[in-house]
Amino acid sequence: MKKNLHPDYHLITVKMTDGTEYQTRSTWGKEGDTLVLDIDPTVHPAWTGGTSRLMDQGGRVSKFKKKYEGLGF
Repeated sequence: MKKNLHPDYHLITVKMTDGTEYQTRSTWGKEGDTLVLDIDPTVHPAWTGGTSRLMDQGGRVSKFKKKYEGLGF
């Protein structure tokens, strides 16, 4: 097997947006560095389900619904 093929994994601290921290192994930074997240799974709508509504810009949603209204969506 080739030497120095795999990246250097080391322990870092990840700080979430709510201030909680946890340690994980990563190739990011150096041993003991802290990665501060701006967006994390506890607050991002993609993971929380979100409350944003679909905006109908230029009637696109209306056109889609009208085009496929007979299929029972």
